[in-house]
Amino acid sequence: MERLKLVLQYFQSNSESISNGICIILALISVKLYTSFDFNCPCIPQYNKLYALGVMFVPPLILFFLGILVNRHAGVMMEEWLRPIGKRRKNPAIVKYMFSAMMQRALLAPMVWMLVTLLDGKIFICAFSMSVDPKHFSGMPNATGLDLVKLMAKVPCKEDIVFRNSTFRKAVSRYVRCYSQAIGWAILLFFILLGALARLIKPCFDDHATNLQTRYWSNYLDIEQKLFDETCVLHCRDFARKCIVQFFEGMREDTVLRLPLSPEVRPSKEDDLMDPEEERLHGITKQEQMDQLLQTWFQCKPELDVTKMAYRPRVCVTWEDHNGKTLYSDV
Repeated sequence: MERLKLVLQYFQSNSESISNGICIILALISVKLYTSFDFNCPCIPQYNKLYALGVMFVPPLILFFLGILVNRHAGVMMEEWLRPIGKRRKNPAIVKYMFSAMMQRALLAPMVWMLVTLLDGKIFICAFSMSVDPKHFSGMPNATGLDLVKLMAKVPCKEDIVFRNSTFRKAVSRYVRCYSQAIGWAILLFFILLGALARLIKPCFDDHATNLQTRYWSNYLDIEQKLFDETCVLHCRDFARKCIVQFFEGMREDTVLRLPLSPEVRPSKEDDLMDPEEERLHGITKQEQMDQLLQTWFQCKPELDVTKMAYRPRVCVTWEDHNGKTLYSDV
């Protein structure tokens, strides 16, 4: 149970871990889909190969685009690639790194589907049973009215009356399944060796410091976009609350209350403190201001320098009597 909690905490730690978790879930879903999928070969020469190859390659294509769709790095990468330069220069290495990470995750589920289909062998038998030379196998049934191609196309259909309890069909199926499994294990071994060699050889030719910088700034872009979205949500909530409060307050009748102001009156400390809602609005109180801010964010991202203090306007309150004489000022 503790290990399961640690795994869940890892997958919730950051966007990269979440993307890894989603890709693993998609891979498991692809296996579950294949095992629950009732594959029935049409056993017709014109459709066997077309149907089998469609089942082998169309679901991986769907899983590939689904992996891109659920990968957060895809949107961040495209935004970084298409944005104007503005005050922040572009780094092609960051876009390349994010594209590579996105493709690796998106290809996981399709590769699992294809490997499962090859190791199972049913689809391969349906697609290539007609390519087998029947002379190498004994016990071929004497089916009247069927030519050799149509006869071999019925090999995947064990319930067909022609091949019922036929050793010929079992031998051909076993032969084609062996080829399918050999291809599947060969592909799996190839990718394992390729990944191992890449892990061992790549550090010998790459600049380690450059790789660290690329990983850092790719994570920065992801976190920056996430924090910007969260800040926009808070601003939207406070802006909407202000609009609703103003609407309801505007429905009340005006009440005039006149009281004398003496020099001893001083604003309390609570009055000096800014309303938290006003603080989160950051002075943006109109639709035109917000539209301009969002346009500026896309066209001119702020430079990566946090040593410069942003200018924050102050509100200065001055108390005066009826003659215009200053009684108190918080300046």
